[in-house]
Amino acid sequence: MDTVNYVEEYYNNYDEEGRLLRRYGQVEYITTMTYIHKFLPESGRENCRILEVGAGTGRYSIALAQEGYAVDSVELVEHNLTILKSKIKADYNITATQGNALDLSAYGDETFDMTLILGPMYHLYTEEDKKKALREAIRLTKPGGHILAAYCMNEATILQYCFGENKLGECMQKNMLTEDFHCISKPEDLFELVRTEDIISLTEGMGVTRINLVASDGAANYMRDIIDGMNEEVYKEFIRYHLSVCERQDLIGATNHSLDILKKE
Repeated sequence: MDTVNYVEEYYNNYDEEGRLLRRYGQVEYITTMTYIHKFLPESGRENCRILEVGAGTGRYSIALAQEGYAVDSVELVEHNLTILKSKIKADYNITATQGNALDLSAYGDETFDMTLILGPMYHLYTEEDKKKALREAIRLTKPGGHILAAYCMNEATILQYCFGENKLGECMQKNMLTEDFHCISKPEDLFELVRTEDIISLTEGMGVTRINLVASDGAANYMRDIIDGMNEEVYKEFIRYHLSVCERQDLIGATNHSLDILKKE
């Protein structure tokens, strides 16, 4: 089974939409939308075009289309694409097509004000493929525009899965960890796990400036039951706290998901 088939099989049976709608999952969504809005052009929605690569079931694409932005959504998995298309209303300025983050040749250079890669980097296992996806995203973005790329982080998996779920022995037996506890992922493992230094090294020499590296969900996945049990007032304060610390570089490595914010030179 190749990489694409592993990803398709996973998302055909996983409720990604439900994860982002749960209260703990909303932390990642709220954070990502906060930074999307922060770096969208000030020229106005009518002049702004956004590309989302790996749009999933459309959680972000549909929300941005509802706000009046012109959105192009590209999704690899047909199951996800079908759900995304079912949400599109007649007055949305959005197109949704099947495609691969490694080949976006259907789009011309410097077409988009912002390019979102909020899923593909989870499932690219070689440095070559990761850089290829980033180069494609950068190519399509206008000079001065922004590229937002999401990653799954290594330490959260070590803490939650290896130690929290007592899977350390199994992972070591399968040679899935280096001596310094960096996860070694293969397509059948589904998720590629990185550290901050891995993210930083990927974009060297690509003609982009890193604006920030943000902890998208911070402690949220460590506190799922606590967060889901919060009343509305406490939850609002937790979100306020999270947004106040999510740029702290001493906390980035422990988050489950990170958001790399790049500006094209």
